[in-house]
Amino acid sequence: MIPKLGIMEGFYGPLWQWADRRALMTLLQPHGYGFYWYAPKADRFLRRAWQAPHPPEVAAGIADFARWCDDRDIEFGIGLSPWEIFNHFDDTARRALADKLAFFESVGVSRLAILFDDMKSDTPDLARRQGEIIDWVRQRTGFRQLAVCPSYYSDDPVLDRVFGERPPGYLEELGRALDPEVDVFWTGEEVCSREISPGHLCRVAGQLRRRPLLWDNYPVNDGDRMSRHLHLRGFTGRPAANAGLVSGHAINPALQPTLTAIPALTLARSYRQGEDYCYGEAFREAAQEVVGQDMADQLLTDLLVLQDAGLHRISDDKASTLKATYSAINHPAAREIVRWLAGDYQVTDEMVQTQ
Repeated sequence: MIPKLGIMEGFYGPLWQWADRRALMTLLQPHGYGFYWYAPKADRFLRRAWQAPHPPEVAAGIADFARWCDDRDIEFGIGLSPWEIFNHFDDTARRALADKLAFFESVGVSRLAILFDDMKSDTPDLARRQGEIIDWVRQRTGFRQLAVCPSYYSDDPVLDRVFGERPPGYLEELGRALDPEVDVFWTGEEVCSREISPGHLCRVAGQLRRRPLLWDNYPVNDGDRMSRHLHLRGFTGRPAANAGLVSGHAINPALQPTLTAIPALTLARSYRQGEDYCYGEAFREAAQEVVGQDMADQLLTDLLVLQDAGLHRISDDKASTLKATYSAINHPAAREIVRWLAGDYQVTDEMVQTQ
């Protein structure tokens, strides 16, 4: 059994081009990837400047991609992060939210996620207030799917340290406040979970009164530390037994769209093969499909440097050798590695704090 698989483009850092998204889904759809959520943190009109209208050229890009997905039976959704709206859900905020939702519907968006992640709250009854906002949206729109990302979307205590201590019973109260048809994103026991187990998913489903919609933070590599590494290895710690315990499994992609396809293909394989899955073999076969045999062999040779050592631990001589090697390969994945070596994908703390 394979759950619904898809992409949740929810990383910090430089924006992709629309052609990148088309190319990635063209690679992944034959392997079971059937949905795409557009929610990059760098699209300021979805986050800190959400009340401002999208510029015409960006609106046209969203509309074109929505049509492209619809023509290929790919479910396309938008993730809106109305900045700290739960602190002041007044008439002004309601009017702005209504305008933004009308815009989404006008450009062909049929699925909506309201994302409350990575924002600070000064609202004591946070879960109830967020439930009211989602219900307000549900009653006024006709989206085929409505989802929400909670403020506390993981058990990880880092969320409490950065955004304030979570209210007692937050997940249970949110589950009670939401209509049963509303999906809830969840990243696991950690923000970037090393393992997501059936036992954990069953516990969270009981708290939320529904199967969670996984927002899997692999192979994403945003942030100052992670952006220095390329996440290429096959998925581990996601047993096939999870398939019936989630409403869907969305992966947050790496900053490199073509390279993202390699681990993404291994996730689909892990669900298909179950206990027969071998992540090393899955990586080799996925790399061969995405970049061809020769470059796949080169990636395997360089895997320890690219994924484990990272930019800050690569010597100048080694970096020059890698640049020469991948510059000689005419493939978009090779060009992504060259750009990564040049620091083009470095995500700074300032970017995370301001996007």
